[in-house]
Amino acid sequence: MLFAGYLVPLIILAVLLVSAVRILREYERAVVFTLGRFTGIKGPGIFLLIPLAQKMVKVDLRVQVLDVPSQDVISRDNVSVKVNAVMYFRVMDPERAIIQVEDYQMATSQLAQTTLRSVLGQHDLDQMLAERDKLNDAIRTILDAQTDAWGIKVANVEIKRVDLDESMVRAIARQAEAERSRRAKVIHAEGEMQAAEKLAEAAEILGRQPQALQLRYLETLTAIAGDKTTTIVFPLPLDLVEPLLRRNAAG
Repeated sequence: MLFAGYLVPLIILAVLLVSAVRILREYERAVVFTLGRFTGIKGPGIFLLIPLAQKMVKVDLRVQVLDVPSQDVISRDNVSVKVNAVMYFRVMDPERAIIQVEDYQMATSQLAQTTLRSVLGQHDLDQMLAERDKLNDAIRTILDAQTDAWGIKVANVEIKRVDLDESMVRAIARQAEAERSRRAKVIHAEGEMQAAEKLAEAAEILGRQPQALQLRYLETLTAIAGDKTTTIVFPLPLDLVEPLLRRNAAG
């Protein structure tokens, strides 16, 4: 009977000791509250909590991946697009992450959505498609500055997709086709100009020596004779014909 009288307190004491023992992994921290007041950060490893008097909130210090849902954005040039992104962040100060904000994950998600719409709405569609690195850095900087009060560090933000309506896709395709046509015409005109410049230089050089022009005629005949043709067009130099015309006129 005496042993039975001690058994119940021993069981209660054992249960209290077991409930007081806490073990945290290397990447976890415990924000401890004693009678409702913050008293410190504990972990990793094993530590004790006073039963009923102390409570803890576990915080993960690893990098967390947050998928920002697709957002409807109207660009600065009044184009409606759907944009989604992914954000990487981690808790740097567990105390502020628990005390300063009710749910730091939800708060960070909502802030990321608002910032994504705000930043992209200040840029044109072409900038969204071609300057993603700059936009990612701008969004990350804003988020990092605003979440610093919560003890959160935003490591990176990446825009994953920019979805357009089919009508806008067709319009962009027509624009790209017109741009390629314009470039082709410009390149063709530049080629004609360069060819004209070279022909003018060649004509100037041949004009200094008439014999050079006759040599070019003979070289052209050699090139034509090498082909399997039955008709040869021979350009007759005026320098050869002019003496005959003069003699005929004088005779």
